Amino acid sequence: MRRHTLHRRDVIKSAIGAAGAAWTSGLGKPSIARAATWPERTVKFVLPYAPGGATDLIGRPWAEKLFQAFGQQFVIENRGGASGVIGTEAVAKSAPDGYTFLLTPNAPLSVQPQLRKLSYDPFKHFAPVGRVGDLISGFAIHPAVGVKTFAEMIDYARKNPGKLAYGSAGSGTNSHLRLETLKAAAGIDILHVPYRGNADALNDLLANNVQMMNEINPMPHVKAGKLTLLDISYPERHPDFPGVPTLWEVGYGETYIPSWYALWAPAGTPREITDKLNARMIEIAKTPEMKAQLLSINVALNPQTADEMGAHLVKDYARIGDLVKRLDIRIE
Repeated sequence: MRRHTLHRRDVIKSAIGAAGAAWTSGLGKPSIARAATWPERTVKFVLPYAPGGATDLIGRPWAEKLFQAFGQQFVIENRGGASGVIGTEAVAKSAPDGYTFLLTPNAPLSVQPQLRKLSYDPFKHFAPVGRVGDLISGFAIHPAVGVKTFAEMIDYARKNPGKLAYGSAGSGTNSHLRLETLKAAAGIDILHVPYRGNADALNDLLANNVQMMNEINPMPHVKAGKLTLLDISYPERHPDFPGVPTLWEVGYGETYIPSWYALWAPAGTPREITDKLNARMIEIAKTPEMKAQLLSINVALNPQTADEMGAHLVKDYARIGDLVKRLDIRIE
């Protein structure tokens, strides 16, 4: 598939100039009475990837904590496919009534719209609700390759171009971009193998059908000795892997591609409802229990207000746009 022109550049410019106005215009009129009793029935979180991956690992504890907070069920619906696009499109078309939300990494909103023509616009069809976590991942490699450090992996890839295969959650996902930025910076050739989600990629990594990944779901297998962790792709070292250097420490910090996960509502959802949900999410994110629970799955909590999160997407979109153009990333 051809790479489309960065057709959202005009949107970025206007959004940077008036980010707050852009997000406010995507929200519905205030409905204080409706918000006072919300939620009155089950709330659905659509996750645009298959079960078992990072989105699933993050979404389920949040659904449980919000059930405890509000006394109504928050259910998970996995709608994977097209690198997160199918589930994201479904939420964009959902009724803005406060009972359907999108829980997703940033890629379907900041990466995919710059690689293909989509039916949704991240700035027009969604309203920010709350940030639910940032991945603390790293490049994990199968021990059969025989390398134990990041430098050894780079050296191996240079001497064996195309021999290493890397599994991602799909073309145009953050895990894909992590590989492309590394390849460009290090001058190496590693085969990209896209999957429907990280769970499928992990199965093939453990079987040595692909040799590398950079996501959170391989981390437990590192602890079990089935995989080797080469770095921590996060600004700080991981407390569970104190001897593993960060991406900056191994000399490739400029290739860092953050995966930040957030909750979004269909545009038109009453602001009173999204503000109510955001306030409770910030309370939950600040508790030691939730911090520990998310860290156990290699996720850091960095809560934001809805307006802060909207502004963060604007900056992320601009950075990704420059990266896509510079590296000439395409979806074939």
